[in-house]
Amino acid sequence: MTVSRIATALSLVGAAFILYIGISYLVSPETIAPGFGLPAWPDGDATAFLHLKGVRDTMSGLLILALLAAKQRYALGITTLVIALVPVGDMLTVLSWNGSSAAAFGIHGLTAALVFFTGGLLLREQQLTNRSNPRRVVANA
Repeated sequence: MTVSRIATALSLVGAAFILYIGISYLVSPETIAPGFGLPAWPDGDATAFLHLKGVRDTMSGLLILALLAAKQRYALGITTLVIALVPVGDMLTVLSWNGSSAAAFGIHGLTAALVFFTGGLLLREQQLTNRSNPRRVVANA
């Protein structure tokens, strides 16, 4: 399997996963929220904050799909590296609020590592393409 196919597969899996999470927070936040790793959740009107997380996650998934559909793989690589900071922030939030260390590292830390790895593959793919086609490097310069 080529770097390109692996990067595409990981991007699609990542997009599907974060879309599932985002839509779940929009539709039924009380069901999915406890798995995030924090010890307590907002209730009443404060539940709206869970919907904000749903919107954020849904838009992240759509952004990945849009860049894939537009065949903007280098931009997707950079974007994916930036998106990897979101689960890092989630991990640090869970840890700083005395949440579950297992969830912090096992869910958010692992997610950050996989997203970062995917971004790295997408950028590596561009490097390999440039090496195999020197004319393209000049054209992109």
